[in-house]
Amino acid sequence: MNIEARLAELGIVLPEAAAPVASYLPVVVENDVAYVSGQLPFVDGELVTGRLGEDVSLEQGQAAARACGLMILAQLKTAMIPLDRVKRVVKLGGFVSSTADFTDQPKVINGASDLMFDVFGNQGRHARAAVGVPVLPLGAAVEVDAVIALYADK
Repeated sequence: MNIEARLAELGIVLPEAAAPVASYLPVVVENDVAYVSGQLPFVDGELVTGRLGEDVSLEQGQAAARACGLMILAQLKTAMIPLDRVKRVVKLGGFVSSTADFTDQPKVINGASDLMFDVFGNQGRHARAAVGVPVLPLGAAVEVDAVIALYADK
């Protein structure tokens, strides 16, 4: 499957990859595995901030998680990794800024998980963590990182 064609078919335009906010690399590739640092949610160029269970709805959280997934793909492209090299999305780590009584973190991170399936089909199905935290960098509502297996560079 040509992933660029699939993105176009889905009407997806990837955002510009965000610059790191601290001392780290957005993507590190080792032994045909791409480790993508935690990505924050930008929707229409604006960082989605707040906390689930307080001032961010479940639907807004899901959209934020999807935006994190889009940023993961944008980071791969910026790192000069063609999306057709993605062999499998191995694991997503999802972090949700939420109140102590909010328990729908898995539903929030489905926004990123569903995107990976939509884009990559069965190769987008992955292992996952979805955890609640009291605060994220820059006040972000959601953060998602990824481990992605790549086909050998040809």
